[in-house]
Amino acid sequence: MELSNVNQFDPHILLGIINEKLRLECHSLDDLVITYEIEPTHLVEKLEDSGYRYDPLTNQFR
Repeated sequence: MELSNVNQFDPHILLGIINEKLRLECHSLDDLVITYEIEPTHLVEKLEDSGYRYDPLTNQFR
């Protein structure tokens, strides 16, 4: 699945995909954006616009 263009995803679907990748494959948000070549500001802004914030303690968007 191509994650580099986060704008193509519905924010709620994107949330599920990103949290799954964080849970199973990536140890941090930085690790995720490097691994999947995602522009971090686009990802964070898209999810924040839908009310989700990254929590580094749980390594997920909530």
